[in-house]
Amino acid sequence: MTARFAAIRILAVLSVLLGTNYVVWRWLDSINWAAWWIAVPLVIAETYSLIDTWFFCLTMWRARERPGPASPPQGTVDVLITTYNEPIELVMETALAAQRIAYPHETWILDDGGRADVERAAREAGIGYLTRSDDWTGKPRHAKAGNLNNALFQTDGEFLLILDADQIPDPLILHRTLGYFADDPEVALVQTPQWFSNVDEADPLGSQAPLFYGPIQQGKDGWNAAFFCGSNAVLRREALMQLGIVGYVRDIATSTKRALRVAESLISREARRAEDAALAAELVGLRTAIRSARDDIAAGSPIADATFAVRDAVDRAARALVADDVAAMRADLEIIASVPIERDAELDGVVVDEVRLDRLATAELSPLGAVEAVRGLLDALRIDRGHEAQPLQPLATISVTEDMATAMHLHALGWRSVYHHEILARGLAPEDLRTMLTQRLRWAQGTLQVMLRDNPLVKRGLSAGQRLMYFATMWSYLSGFTAVVYLAAPVIYLVFGVMPVTAWSVDFFARFLPYFLVNQALFLVVARGMRTWRGQQYSLALFPVWIRACCTALANVWFGRSLSFAVTRKDGRDPRGVPWREIWPQLTAMAVLAVGLILGLVRLGIGTADGTGTLVNTAWVLYDLVVLSVIIQAARYRGPANRPVDTTPEGAA
Repeated sequence: MTARFAAIRILAVLSVLLGTNYVVWRWLDSINWAAWWIAVPLVIAETYSLIDTWFFCLTMWRARERPGPASPPQGTVDVLITTYNEPIELVMETALAAQRIAYPHETWILDDGGRADVERAAREAGIGYLTRSDDWTGKPRHAKAGNLNNALFQTDGEFLLILDADQIPDPLILHRTLGYFADDPEVALVQTPQWFSNVDEADPLGSQAPLFYGPIQQGKDGWNAAFFCGSNAVLRREALMQLGIVGYVRDIATSTKRALRVAESLISREARRAEDAALAAELVGLRTAIRSARDDIAAGSPIADATFAVRDAVDRAARALVADDVAAMRADLEIIASVPIERDAELDGVVVDEVRLDRLATAELSPLGAVEAVRGLLDALRIDRGHEAQPLQPLATISVTEDMATAMHLHALGWRSVYHHEILARGLAPEDLRTMLTQRLRWAQGTLQVMLRDNPLVKRGLSAGQRLMYFATMWSYLSGFTAVVYLAAPVIYLVFGVMPVTAWSVDFFARFLPYFLVNQALFLVVARGMRTWRGQQYSLALFPVWIRACCTALANVWFGRSLSFAVTRKDGRDPRGVPWREIWPQLTAMAVLAVGLILGLVRLGIGTADGTGTLVNTAWVLYDLVVLSVIIQAARYRGPANRPVDTTPEGAA
């Protein structure tokens, strides 16, 4: 263990202990219950931040710096370049760079836009071109995941290098990554950093993420939880196909269980309503067969055998009910035949026996309809998954971002991943605030969709460490709600004098300051000179985006409301200009903070405010204003001064 990692572990332990001590004290001894409406939200926000600290310390506890693969590169490779509507010049620049990769491979452009000019340019350059087959017409497309899934069945390389349309690969990218798969046959994924060449040193849009593509991914790698980030990654085809098969089997099993559950409910209802003892016995027998099939499937019996037994029982019940219906129809015909019909001279019409017709009209219908509904449910269990374009969907389709979900599923099947910390591709970041906000919203929505649909904390197959590493990433997107509290609390004190704590006492500072300072020291040691201030600013400044992502992801998963998949612009600035309507919450927060600061100082000047409390909250407001000021810088940003810029991160191999 190096001295740096020893220091990280010491600081991590201190940070957790001091933070826990502070938050426990806050809950037990310092809440101002007279102002519970702000005091309780604030201590909840602080508890959230402490849990965030725990996750960060746990991540860094096993951070792993890999020297590189020991084995030479081997195996066949397909390089897959995904595109939808990016400029053809950009796509071809990436494709031609991919074609020049030194290791033998096949290069493919996966054009989800089906553009003739892209196909023509690819053919002329000797590059493979793939687009969706007709099977996808009228079926769910699943955005980028669907594009890749379509290509998996039209290529055959043992390994897949996946690149976004703007990611220019290094010629040695496969030489530097393929060896990991030979080192360990259980490795399914090797992820490398994403780095952007059109970002200048100020990075006002916070595009570079040196802390994530570095210490955090290295920390997750130590727990075998480094995950797929959508591009600049090599995946093992065998692992993806296994994932597709397992997903297919599980989907069929889930659909079958659901169909049998509904079928049992239908037949049980008809059995209770049946007045004829023989009919009721027939329905009870069918219900017993359905329940037995459910039990057999739960015990691991083949689905085909279980459903065949139910189909056989359905056929027998249907024959019996048809025979019963025929007998009932004969009786009805006899009733009709016995109805006296006579002419009415005054009405010149037909008069019938109303009593007998009423009895015929109110007669109970046969439960044959329910049995036929069960037959229809079983017929709907098509093994070709007719609702999808193809039966197997190896890359996850439960989210608008396929990468994290796919990696989590691979880990749950026992596969391993590697994070290789070396810049081996350079891409293009958003060049305007509107595009950046759209990109961040999509990332957050996709991550939260995974949490809501396939929560790692309860996902079978994951280790305890993997569960926590995945959940930590998802947890971070809940911070938008705590940000509102952190912005409101100091303003409420400065304007109204309402204290969320019982007093700004020695007890408060003796607990808070050590926790805060050790936490900052841990962050500095982990960052090791990296520029991480932009990331810290945007973690707070994008609070409206995180809140919107939570609400829209929840509406999508729970209520079926659709989420659009917006492709990040790769052709310069959005011509629509500054998205004022999208950043009004931040601008409003800044105005409120400024007004609160002025009023607080006025109250202090006229002697109606406490000096210590005003000092603490003034510092708090100033910090919030400095953090939120990044939105103003981003709104004024007009793109990089020079392009491209070689900004390889310090510490990258």
